[in-house]
Amino acid sequence: MAATVAVKEANGAGPTWTTKTAVRFCTADAHDPGTDNPIPIPDADNNYSYWKSLALDLSGTFTKINNVRFYSDGTIGWSCGTGGGLFVGQRDAGDHGCPDVSYEQAAGTEGTTGYEIKDNTNGHDYYKGQTAAVKDVATCTSGSPITVDSGDHTSAERTKHVVLQVKVATDATQGEQTDETLTFKYDEI
Repeated sequence: MAATVAVKEANGAGPTWTTKTAVRFCTADAHDPGTDNPIPIPDADNNYSYWKSLALDLSGTFTKINNVRFYSDGTIGWSCGTGGGLFVGQRDAGDHGCPDVSYEQAAGTEGTTGYEIKDNTNGHDYYKGQTAAVKDVATCTSGSPITVDSGDHTSAERTKHVVLQVKVATDATQGEQTDETLTFKYDEI
């Protein structure tokens, strides 16, 4: 038999993990926001979505799962403006995925902007002190994926999670953006 693998999103202080087949970025800590709290186009600077924490939830029958990677098809077709787009948190060395013990609830000014992952004061504690910048997800491809979790998983548990965020610039185009496919890849024995 093979492992059963589901993508889960974390929300809240607990957090609560919810199985997802699609994710919508917004300016609230919500796993299913619908069209509430969209990311407004700023008059100056940038606005951000609240960050999203996504992990693989492992169950079923397997000997070992490891080498968890994450990537896109090489393009994110969203009109987020100059310097805008979809970004993922990175560490200076080792896995870029965030372990459960370092989970941090997304925050910001609901309806306006989330805190930037790398913000010196309010950013994600696991990433903000790193010298590595957040990475444009469009540069994470099947040939050059981001390593989320290189550890061995031998029982039902969650992997480390990617922390994603949308950045919107002043010259972004208003409106709902096209669906994009993001992929987790892993090795299983």
